Amino acid sequence: MTTLRASAENNALRHPKFVLYWIAIGCTSFAVQIMSVSVGWEIYDITRDPLYLGYVGLAQFLPPLLLVLVTGLAADRFNRRLIMAACLTLEALCALGLLLFTMSHPSNVTPVFGILVVLGIGRAFMNPSSDALAPNLVPKEAIAHAISLTTMIWQTANIAGPVAGGLLYGIAGPVAFGVALALVAIAAVLILAIGRVPQTRETAAEETTLGTLFAGFAFIRREKIVLGAVSLDLFAVLLGGAVALLPVYARDILDVGPWGLGLLRAAPGVGAVSMALYLARYGIRDHAGRILFIFVALFGLFTMVFGLSKSVPLSIAALVLMGACDMVSVYIRETLLQLWTPDEVRGRVNAVNRVFIGASNELGEFRAGMVARLIGAVAAVAAGGAGTMGVAFFWSRWFPELRTARRLDGRG
Repeated sequence: MTTLRASAENNALRHPKFVLYWIAIGCTSFAVQIMSVSVGWEIYDITRDPLYLGYVGLAQFLPPLLLVLVTGLAADRFNRRLIMAACLTLEALCALGLLLFTMSHPSNVTPVFGILVVLGIGRAFMNPSSDALAPNLVPKEAIAHAISLTTMIWQTANIAGPVAGGLLYGIAGPVAFGVALALVAIAAVLILAIGRVPQTRETAAEETTLGTLFAGFAFIRREKIVLGAVSLDLFAVLLGGAVALLPVYARDILDVGPWGLGLLRAAPGVGAVSMALYLARYGIRDHAGRILFIFVALFGLFTMVFGLSKSVPLSIAALVLMGACDMVSVYIRETLLQLWTPDEVRGRVNAVNRVFIGASNELGEFRAGMVARLIGAVAAVAAGGAGTMGVAFFWSRWFPELRTARRLDGRG
């Protein structure tokens, strides 16, 4: 993994098309975070039921899951830039829908879930195309720097976006959704401004068969270390995710209001960026498997600390450490995928990977909301953290290849 400081020939920012793409990713990432915080607060403010916070995650997870066989193939077969532009346009319409909903002073949250499903469909098609487009915008020697820059802008949005969302929603709900709409519209214009992009589409002439559709799943199943790493992250975050319940903690447990909710949402991003900067400089050179399992277990431990805490400083510190530990898992998983995935199936593998990420995040939000309704938010988060620690233990036994892996590439 390279550092963010790049030589002239390796600097992705020397390529105008990538710069437009990079700014667009930043705009849409900020918009997603602003909408996420605002929707969560608004729904809980109306319903006061944590189960509805779980439904938010479910509404966004189901479209990528149900469409995974076609979204990745579309990214491999059709123009990735135009797919992104179309999906961003759809996302802008969803932001407009949320804006109009908020302005109507609603008492029924059902329309929000319809909008979130449409938003999930758009992002289901956009994410694999976006992931696969970046390598087409820069020469091979600048790809590593491009990935570093894209990761950093995404993590920056994870930090500043929730804070901005909390502040904007605290001013007025329509202001928050209006800013999100403007950011997504800017992103769509920037993607269209990129112009023609060279793209190898070898699958365009292939007959669509079951083998073609399931190529991403087949690749991950065949590579046991990749399967272990991806499934470990899936179940660890699925059980240990606490983000969906942050509105409950902000309003009922820590009593910090919308602005405090933004701080809580930003805290994991602070930890993730800090860890990303460390990994970008030093990387993981040995004992990658052991390090992965240790940090997944620590993620579960700090989740338990957050769940049981009634102190704002301790809660924020626990969330920061959760983000740092999760970043180690993300780093190892994404490095494995980047090094081992053939170009011709990149879109399909990324689509499957996005489903795994969605399952751990959005489906995890549904699990958290459902369990919180049954046993309370504190018990739900604490039990989830304990479950994550259990997952780390059992996966270390079930995937010995991953536990004993030393180099991330597994080569040579």
